[in-house]
Amino acid sequence: MDEEEPLASWAARREQRLRPVGQLRVVRLTVGRQRGAHVLPGEPRLIVRWDGYQWLPETVAEDYATAQRILYGAEGAGAPRPGRQARRPGKAPGRHRKP
Repeated sequence: MDEEEPLASWAARREQRLRPVGQLRVVRLTVGRQRGAHVLPGEPRLIVRWDGYQWLPETVAEDYATAQRILYGAEGAGAPRPGRQARRPGKAPGRHRKP
């Protein structure tokens, strides 16, 4: 570390680490501590946007499902995106099974 790093390369590295401006986040509008997003799915949520310095209120969603649609979008008329297919049940792992 004899040489000093140029300011431009340091700034570029720093920008990669920082949260991107415009990122959305959901906060539950209930009393008490913030728990998992799926807890109390019928409660309203506040959507906030990062402006590079602080979280600013964007909009209010009436429930968990609406908040997820705002954050991640939905295809067509609200149809969920295709996800992974369920795994087929196979043989149980372990030495206890009979051959």
